[in-house]
Amino acid sequence: MRSDADVGHAAWLMIAAGDDRRHGGNDGYDDEPSVYYSWDNTVPNHRLPRRGDVIVLWDKKSLLGASVIEKIEQGERRKEVYRCPGCGKAKLKPRQEGRPRFRCGACGHEFSNPVVKIKAVTTFRSYHQTAWVDLPGQLQAEQLRELCLKPKSQHSIRQLDYQRFRVAVTGSPGNPQMSPVEESLSQMLYGGHRRAIVRVRIGQRSFRSNLLRKYGDQCAFTGPSPMEALEAAHLYSFAVEGKHRDDGGLLLRRDVHRLFDCGHLAVNPETLTIDVSESVRRYEEYGRLHGGHLRVQLTERHLRWVNEHWKMHRSG
Repeated sequence: MRSDADVGHAAWLMIAAGDDRRHGGNDGYDDEPSVYYSWDNTVPNHRLPRRGDVIVLWDKKSLLGASVIEKIEQGERRKEVYRCPGCGKAKLKPRQEGRPRFRCGACGHEFSNPVVKIKAVTTFRSYHQTAWVDLPGQLQAEQLRELCLKPKSQHSIRQLDYQRFRVAVTGSPGNPQMSPVEESLSQMLYGGHRRAIVRVRIGQRSFRSNLLRKYGDQCAFTGPSPMEALEAAHLYSFAVEGKHRDDGGLLLRRDVHRLFDCGHLAVNPETLTIDVSESVRRYEEYGRLHGGHLRVQLTERHLRWVNEHWKMHRSG
């Protein structure tokens, strides 16, 4: 049974193990962890996650990241399901070595080819890009299991104690921040628009291409960078503006983008110099940015939004 966390929304730990989500029972799922997560109605707890819930992804070994579900799309498709020819169950996994290729985990039967059945399933895909926080390796598998409401659960979707999870993450090495998640939860609970940098996928070519033509291979904070490391960032509220505006975006190196989202990097609106938080300043690469100037010329629209960002993370 679903029981909401203290924040007013439930939190879910979900397995996003890339190629490891392809197993003997089916062909797996197409996921991009920082953007969307997919499952279907063959998965226990498949109908419990909702818009506004916290989603925490791991790869069976350690934490990948966390966010807040913005929407869940539902659909239908036909899915190939592989069964043991002996007992008819789907508890099988291809062997890396040895023959025959398959061994059933339920009955022990060994065989070369499974029985293939076509099954109609209801599909679900959650989208959560806006508040995504990269947390690779900050917590290990055993820690994550212990933070679940049912630590011994083997389900790929299991309920997590969000408050304990937040404390564990922010107390881990480097003291990572959960600001984007907290801000998104606050907006969901109390209404209003959440003003934030919205990360744009590299696949959204026109917006990023226009910024590359305008600025070249320049991170606005650090200078020349390989194009593959640069992300296109909106510096305005998409909910208010309602459309892409090239003069409202900047190119940021991926790590810089995340630190800026979390408020560890900011631009002083009076001096237009870079301000680095004390917790990050101790890292030499970022510490030397403190007090320096941006590598690009800001427009009036840029100035408006870096000022809002400063007030959010440095005022009060």
